[in-house]
Amino acid sequence: MSIPAQSSKAPDTEPDGPEDRLRRFATIWSRAIFPSTATSMTRTEFEQHLLPLARGLSDILHARPFDAAPASAVGAALVAAHCTDPDALSSTLGVIDSYLVLYCGGNGSTVLSTEDSRARCARIQHALAGGFTQALRERTLGEQEAIARSALTARSDAEQALHATEARFRAVFKDAAIGIGIADLDGNVLEVNDTLTRMFGGLEHHVRSHKVNEWVHPEDSPQVWKYYNELVRGEREHYRVEKPYYRNDGTVLWTNLTVSLLRDSEGQPEYQLALMEDTTERRLLNLRLRYEATHDALTGLPNRTLFFERLEKALAADDGSRFGLCYLDLDGFKAINDSLGHASGDRLLVEVADRLQSCATAPGEMVARLGGDEFVALTTGPDTQKEVDELACRILGVLGTPIRLDGRELTVRGSIGIVEGPAGERSAAEVLRSADITMYRAKSAGGNRFELADAEADARAITRHGLTTALPTALDRGEFFIEYQPLVHLGDGTVHGAEALVRWCHPQHGVLGPDRFIALAEHTGLIVPLGRWVLEESVRQANFWQERHSDGGPLRINVNLSPTQLHHPRLVAETVDVLERSGLEPGALCLEVTESALIGADDDLLKPLRQLADMGVDIALDDFGTGYSNLANLRRLPVSVLKLDRSFTQGMQRHPADPVDLKIVEGIVSLAHSLDLAVTVEGVETAAQAEQLRELGCDTAQGWYYARPGAPDRIHSLLLADAV
Repeated sequence: MSIPAQSSKAPDTEPDGPEDRLRRFATIWSRAIFPSTATSMTRTEFEQHLLPLARGLSDILHARPFDAAPASAVGAALVAAHCTDPDALSSTLGVIDSYLVLYCGGNGSTVLSTEDSRARCARIQHALAGGFTQALRERTLGEQEAIARSALTARSDAEQALHATEARFRAVFKDAAIGIGIADLDGNVLEVNDTLTRMFGGLEHHVRSHKVNEWVHPEDSPQVWKYYNELVRGEREHYRVEKPYYRNDGTVLWTNLTVSLLRDSEGQPEYQLALMEDTTERRLLNLRLRYEATHDALTGLPNRTLFFERLEKALAADDGSRFGLCYLDLDGFKAINDSLGHASGDRLLVEVADRLQSCATAPGEMVARLGGDEFVALTTGPDTQKEVDELACRILGVLGTPIRLDGRELTVRGSIGIVEGPAGERSAAEVLRSADITMYRAKSAGGNRFELADAEADARAITRHGLTTALPTALDRGEFFIEYQPLVHLGDGTVHGAEALVRWCHPQHGVLGPDRFIALAEHTGLIVPLGRWVLEESVRQANFWQERHSDGGPLRINVNLSPTQLHHPRLVAETVDVLERSGLEPGALCLEVTESALIGADDDLLKPLRQLADMGVDIALDDFGTGYSNLANLRRLPVSVLKLDRSFTQGMQRHPADPVDLKIVEGIVSLAHSLDLAVTVEGVETAAQAEQLRELGCDTAQGWYYARPGAPDRIHSLLLADAV
């Protein structure tokens, strides 16, 4: 076969180009499996036959989204090319494992990471092996059907031959490629061919010395002997089953067995004819592939697939049994991987797996690796309430012994979430989710401990997760709104301004306060766009109020800044942009920062606040008195307002007021005024509180005594009424 010459090579066919590397991979593949392939093609022709299969594997490796399923077609194509020897499959898997990523890993549009490439390669191997096995089975079944048809034909011929001439029957009987045996209706073995004798170990007298019904095996399917009895009674003409036998040496022979009834010339049952195909090697291959698919390659423990099968079986029991599950996650494992490398991390996981196996040796107990540094231990039985606690204690105990690795002694800690209960009430997914949530609760409590699952805690965690996932789109859908709480002059009772308080109108949970979602917004990073939206809306509203109340002086708006916003590089620029676009004077804006956010703040963090203060924006130190900052540090902070936490005013709700609280507030007010700082008090709920705070010299206050947070038009009403 000649290839037309080309004037120039395409980039992908240049030396070491994608096509050249693909051809080298196909060459290596063909050399590996050609010796075990029954084909009439030359090795060069066989290599050309493998080239499109190799290209298919390369495309699967780089597919986005990744799907290993098409690799099963490659396995089927090998069987179609007569690569049916088990060595051909083993060699193919070895070639893919060693060379697919090496020669084809860079052939895609994007470069895959080493970890992703290896993971994809492993899944391609599994899919290919599955396709190979399925195709081989289908081919075998087809051959069996052909054999069965031949056998049925042979049965008819044999019946005639037995009546006509023994010689003609012997020709069919002796030369058959499958095992054939003849027995009478009492089960006595009368004749066996050489193939069947070899299948049972080569001793014909050993086979003849048994009756058919003596070949019972513990793994016989329930139907085998039912079918047999029906056949010898003449109620069935034939049956086919998968049946194991014990050989002479005690090993097990697995067969596809077809038994047919032979009738005499008058149609009465006379003999039974058995046809046997040896399927032992194919069964062992299937078992090996099943083991690899259900066990972790690194630790040898059952993997997530097998664990779910066992857990679902335990939960489906209807005999009143219970289950207990320990969900373990190692504490600080990432630090070990980062400092010592992944190879050391893998050896550590192997040691941990061995220790966990030593903890779960009782009947009904098992340990599995879900992935990464996550393991699970399962126990079943009538008293799992006690057993699962003891199992968790044993696990923490064996982890406490240091592990020696690369000359270092490492102490491994773990957090365990325990779920225990009766079978039949929850699904496997629900149980594992509850255990996962509980494990993170143990980790949050400091780790190296176990926690028991709690339905209410699970519900809160699920709700938090739901809110976290809904946050990114909630702002786009316009689900947030702002309520305003007035700030009142204690001297004359006039409205000085208002604090903007964001709310979330959730479609399922209703109106949520900031305590339900601000921390989640901080964690997800949404606090930055949400904070900008609050600033824009609040400044726009303040400008509207000033236009409606132009004769009463500027109405100030207080907006809260989160710690994440303080670190945002565009805080100053965005604030200036919002003020300029709205037309609001900087002096009408007050940004509130919590005291805890400024504890130990360096000059880099304070610089944006100083820039805003220099522009005329007021900075308020919110929740003052709840942190541990030094009062002397107030001199270096660019703040103009102190907001006392409501804890200082709670003692003033009693009559007479707590004298200690009065002295503390008086001292803080005196200090603040000496530093030219105004004082605002939160949580004012009674007239007595308001009067005492006024006498102590506080400047402004807010609380339910004046008004609860509400819609912006309520502030306008208070202004018109000059409310107290």
